[in-house]
Amino acid sequence: MSDLSIELHWQRAEPVFATGTYSNAHTVQMNRLYDIIVDSAPDWGGDPANTNPEQALASALSSCHMMTFLALAAKAAWRVASYHDYAEAHLGKNPKGQMSVTRIDLHPVVRFDTGFAVTDAQMDEMQERAHRYCFIANTLVDSVEINIR
Repeated sequence: MSDLSIELHWQRAEPVFATGTYSNAHTVQMNRLYDIIVDSAPDWGGDPANTNPEQALASALSSCHMMTFLALAAKAAWRVASYHDYAEAHLGKNPKGQMSVTRIDLHPVVRFDTGFAVTDAQMDEMQERAHRYCFIANTLVDSVEINIR
């Protein structure tokens, strides 16, 4: 299997390291080429201009679901023209009482070439199959909801 890795770097900018006095902002480097500035979610004091781990998790799930859907749709000879998703990560307490991403909602919108269409039942089945085969969804288990528009 591939080594799917990142590099993370955090450097304290404040003179003193103590609770409430330092920034969580850090850099995550992908493929030694792309730097992403990551911070805490805004509710936890992070800069809303930066990505946060909860968004990154929703992004990973949304991307994985889309790529799985496209692979299945291509095998079925569906003429997909575009795919758009709005993903939401929800924070809350899990059954152990710990803060966690308790649910991620996906809202995929699929458009087809002119003259090609599928039924709602076919779309539901294909989205369910994409969810079932998505690596990230299989990692998260029960916390994904797909709301087809």
